[in-house]
Amino acid sequence: MFQTTRRRLALWYTTVTAVVLLLFASGVYWYVRTTLVERVDDTLNHVVEIVQRSLVIEPGAATDEQVLTAVGKVAPALKVNVEASFRDNTTTTEDDHIDLEWFSPTGDLLWSTLSEPLHLPVKVNPEGKTVPIDAEHVVRQVTDRIVAGNQILGYLRVSHPWFEVTKPSRQLLQDLCLGLSLMISAVATIGWLLSGIAIAPVRESYQQLKQFTADASHELRNPIAVIQTNVQVALADPEPDAVAQQQQLQVIERLTRRLGRLVDDLLFLARQEGGLVPFEVESVDISVLLTDVIEEQAAIADHKHIQLNCQACETALLSLASEPSSPSAVTPPNWMVQGNADQLLRLFTNIISNSLQYTPDDGRIEISLEEEKWQNQATIAITIQDNGVGIPEAALPHIFDRFYRVDPARQRSATSGSGLGLAIAKVIVENHGGDIQLHSRPQQGTEVKIRLPVYLESAKPRTVLATVGR
Repeated sequence: MFQTTRRRLALWYTTVTAVVLLLFASGVYWYVRTTLVERVDDTLNHVVEIVQRSLVIEPGAATDEQVLTAVGKVAPALKVNVEASFRDNTTTTEDDHIDLEWFSPTGDLLWSTLSEPLHLPVKVNPEGKTVPIDAEHVVRQVTDRIVAGNQILGYLRVSHPWFEVTKPSRQLLQDLCLGLSLMISAVATIGWLLSGIAIAPVRESYQQLKQFTADASHELRNPIAVIQTNVQVALADPEPDAVAQQQQLQVIERLTRRLGRLVDDLLFLARQEGGLVPFEVESVDISVLLTDVIEEQAAIADHKHIQLNCQACETALLSLASEPSSPSAVTPPNWMVQGNADQLLRLFTNIISNSLQYTPDDGRIEISLEEEKWQNQATIAITIQDNGVGIPEAALPHIFDRFYRVDPARQRSATSGSGLGLAIAKVIVENHGGDIQLHSRPQQGTEVKIRLPVYLESAKPRTVLATVGR
């Protein structure tokens, strides 16, 4: 499918470019040819003017016909002294030789530089005309009527070889054809490469969509199959054991909760990507919010004997609890951000619960807060560091992908999550204009660093549409 699309993109790109190049080449050819013809015509007209000025005109003999002047007097007829007018003519065999022909007023050829007469009728065409002589020779001619007073002295015809137009035009046409062929070949190659680059994100998105669909189907199919099995067992026993039935109902209830969480996560991601949910911004104290998350996760931490500490949170709470007028009161740091409290609570719950899940018993999780400059803005950097099993370096680029798990064997584990926790965390951080980074080394622990812009008191709460990938 993608190869077909790539070929079509390359073909369209090549076709459009070829049409544009063809139009450009046609314009260049027409312009050059027209310029050459105009130059030949200008040369012929210039020769006509020079010859006309050099003509020797003298009175005719007494026997010649007389003409009536403008004042009503009779004057002898005039004639052109051909020998005196064209005495400087020399025969030449150059290809670009301009040939002259002089005709009498009646159209009889009197003088010519041509070795053989053309036997063409005399027709006045001062604008220039292309005339074929034979199958191999074509000339460009200008014929002008020479008049003195009211008397026609004769006709002057100037001929120029047409090959001075056809030869460079033919050479230009060959060069343009060769250039067009090379350029279209280059464009086709470049189009093929560019279409591959352009379609790469589409291919990647399609593969991610296929993987997402497959993983989501598996995540939904497995709990549903277990629920269906337990229900069938409960219905098949005509005298159900109360204890066994209770256990089956507990399994069903647990799997139903798991499905509900999965559906909620998928719905959250879909709404955030579509920008369908208003993103209400308010001032949120990160230290207070982290304290709530730690209290919620304290039972799991105590069960695994994991130390879950946030010294900055405790210091901030003590500062808030002390009397402002007390000498021992300390100005608390500014841990306020602008954001959605529910989303931020979900963000830190996902991160801390992941750390608890992959930190062994008697481990340690440290949460720290500090002010930090990031992209020329003041931010709060929240670091969550554990000494758990860590993540291999090869898996780090995919850690925020949906349904991605470092250990594929965990995909079948009922205790593992859906693989959407970190993907949701990344979406939430991007909604708040922040940044999230994860550093980890196997068997040495994982560090998650989240940066959120500091709350500015001059900024007012606002409602915007959440978007992903800003």
